[in-house]
Amino acid sequence: MTIQEHLAQHLRQVHFGGNWTGVDLKSKLEDLPWQQATSRDRSSHSIATLVFHINYYVSAVAKVFEGGPLDAHDRDSFNSPPIRSREAWNALLENTWAEAELLAGLIEQMPENQLWETFVSETYGTYYRNIAGLVEHCHYHLGQIALIRNQIENTRSADD
Repeated sequence: MTIQEHLAQHLRQVHFGGNWTGVDLKSKLEDLPWQQATSRDRSSHSIATLVFHINYYVSAVAKVFEGGPLDAHDRDSFNSPPIRSREAWNALLENTWAEAELLAGLIEQMPENQLWETFVSETYGTYYRNIAGLVEHCHYHLGQIALIRNQIENTRSADD
């Protein structure tokens, strides 16, 4: 397996399962009602906002791989559109899965020497650094999502 295939596999696994942590976005989110996905306490973002944030960067990196500019700003990365229905929540999830698969496919297709080239500008390092960092970023926020979901479920069961 090439290093590009390994990186693409890691991106897919954090989204769809099979990574060594045993936790992935899809299984944590697939049966989560939109009302719970959008609930939040004062100390954290909602799960829906974290999903948007994760995908914000996946999408931005995919656009660079497709030949576009890097058009992502930290200040905008948590500005998720409001989720007010099951359909809106499902649309966010479907977009997240599609963008992850798109980027994984683009990573697999890149020539290995491109991994060591500058990603957009020297500030961002290499393509490899950005892909690996993106996977780490997904895992970081997946951990937050898992904790928030557990908190929601524990609160709900205590109310029953």
